[in-house]
Amino acid sequence: MITDTVQAILNEHGRMAVDARGLGPDDDLYGAGLTSHASVSLMLALEDTFDVEFPEHLLTRATFGSIGSIEDAITQLQGTPLAGAASQPAG
Repeated sequence: MITDTVQAILNEHGRMAVDARGLGPDDDLYGAGLTSHASVSLMLALEDTFDVEFPEHLLTRATFGSIGSIEDAITQLQGTPLAGAASQPAG
């Protein structure tokens, strides 16, 4: 389940004072202690784990502000083909 994985990554890389498993999908991660520096480590771990790459337009405080917003971004990225991959005709 994506939530369990995100929570585990938050616990390992988020450097928060609280256990991410106790947070709801809309709880403020920055309010729970996530720093901008830790969010970079979090982003890299999410990219490695989910085999995605966060594009520049998703590198915002809002994207990493809650478990729900992280899940939304990952779901969006997993459903997006690599640039050019879907538009190239087979030949």
